[in-house]
Amino acid sequence: MSERGALRVRLDRLVREVAKFGAVGGAGLLVNLLVFNLVRHTTELPVVRASILATVVAIAFNYVGFRYFTYRDRDKSRRTKELTLFLLFSVVGLVIENGVLYAATYGFGWDTPLQSNVFKFLGTGVATLFRFWSYRTWVFRTLPAEDAGTSGESFLASDAEGRRAAPDHAAR
Repeated sequence: MSERGALRVRLDRLVREVAKFGAVGGAGLLVNLLVFNLVRHTTELPVVRASILATVVAIAFNYVGFRYFTYRDRDKSRRTKELTLFLLFSVVGLVIENGVLYAATYGFGWDTPLQSNVFKFLGTGVATLFRFWSYRTWVFRTLPAEDAGTSGESFLASDAEGRRAAPDHAAR
């Protein structure tokens, strides 16, 4: 396979991953906003506390979606480490998301239901960029090339002169 072909394969995989991440994230965003507005309108909790509660519910929802849909083909051998890292990066995302809402609410006094939803949405967008990078880089790690090769994925190998060459499937 040529370098151009290998690049296309990698780009296609990334596009599929982004689409799956977006599907789970979009559903998680709906859960987050629904819980946020439900808590905000049925309780006396302050806006940021209601947002934190909604974010925690969405984090649990998203873990299931990411593990069993978006990253179902990724390494499953270290679930405790995976969950610990997922929660760590999710908490950082929670701080980013709710930091934007906190700044809008208490820094600028923007506290109407519409303003709260707009800044919750914006904070979630910023946090999503961080989460996508951290989850794919640290949490849901790709399998090593030899394990992935058995699952139908093809990777390029280098020959002795450093050129890229297709792997020899007959040797397996």
